[in-house]
Amino acid sequence: MPGSGPAGVTIRPAVTTDMTAIGRLGALLIREHHDFDPQRFFAAPARAEQLYSSFLAGQLENADIVILAADRDGEVVGYTYSGVEGPDYMSLRGPAGVLYDIVVDPAHRGQGVGGMLVDATLAALKARGAPRVVLSTAEQNKTAQRLFDRAGFRRTMIEMTRELEEGEAGSGEREAGNR
Repeated sequence: MPGSGPAGVTIRPAVTTDMTAIGRLGALLIREHHDFDPQRFFAAPARAEQLYSSFLAGQLENADIVILAADRDGEVVGYTYSGVEGPDYMSLRGPAGVLYDIVVDPAHRGQGVGGMLVDATLAALKARGAPRVVLSTAEQNKTAQRLFDRAGFRRTMIEMTRELEEGEAGSGEREAGNR
C-alpha cells in the first residue's frame, strides 16, 4: 500500500498526528459539496475542522476502516476514508468496500494525487476482503467523476432529491380539491 509516485507524494496509513490536516480537508469537502447544492448538502458547522478531525481519529483503530494520507514532504495534501461493510439491504447490495471520502488539497490537484489515493484505497480494501468498492459522488463534481471513471468505476445508482414545501405531502395530496 505505501508507495511513492511521480508527483513526489507518498500514500500511507493516516496516523493521529495527521488529523488536524485531515480535519481541514474534511471541512473543505463539506464546503465544496454545500457549494455544489446547498439544498442537498448541509453547510459546514462551526468548528467543522475539529469535529471532522475528532471523528476520523476515533476511526483509526477500527479494523474495517481505512484512512490513507497523501504525504508530500511531511505535509498531508489529501486523504481517503473508506471501510468494509456487510450486506446493505437499503442499497440492495452485498458486502463491499465503501469509499466515503476522497479529498485533495486544491493546490495539489491535477498532479495525480487523487489517482494515487484511489489506487491505494482499492488495494487496501481488497486486502481486507472487499469483493467490490462503491462510492457516491456529487452530480456536479465532474472532475471526481472523471477520476472514478479512469479508475474503472461504473455508474450503478442515481440519487434524486426533491425539496418538499412546508405543508406539502406526496403527489397524491395534489389531486383536485387538495391544493
